[in-house]
Amino acid sequence: MVVTLDYRSPNTKNFSIVSQSGSKFIIDHVFKKLLEGEQEASNQENKRRTALDSTNYNFTLAGYEATPEGHCYVIEVAPKTNNKYLYRGKIWVDARDFAVARIEVEPAKNPSFWIKRTEIRHQYVKVGDFWLPAVNHTQSWIRLGGRADLSIEYKDYKLVQAAPLDAARNEHKNAFEARAIPTTP
Repeated sequence: MVVTLDYRSPNTKNFSIVSQSGSKFIIDHVFKKLLEGEQEASNQENKRRTALDSTNYNFTLAGYEATPEGHCYVIEVAPKTNNKYLYRGKIWVDARDFAVARIEVEPAKNPSFWIKRTEIRHQYVKVGDFWLPAVNHTQSWIRLGGRADLSIEYKDYKLVQAAPLDAARNEHKNAFEARAIPTTP
């Protein structure tokens, strides 16, 4: 399946299927369900319940690695609840930017009866001042259909009206301070 994605910050994802081939059963019960799950996961409430933070995960430092992209902390993540959008496994955090650079995990809860097991691998790349997805690869073992591979390659990024995180934080802080200062008549 070839899909294009148009993402609008903070939480709008629009998928367009360009082409598809192979088993209709796997397309309908695996790949289309994954696309539906991506859209569902992007709503604000699900983002809060699945954020990579101490509310949702336990973290354990597993090591420090030199990678071709730079040095990374390797961290074991374990979900605090069994939610199909949470995962368990390892993440690599860039030592300079403290951004997630790589993920190798499995879902905390099986997303579908039809799927026996799933392995997820995500790679991120720095584009300007932002860390963005580069490649997502998911292998699922299907109860009646063998193995299904889903690979997503992100490319041709076009950043429009974007500000680095520090600038956005300062902008919000300044706006808050401006509202907090009482005015005199």
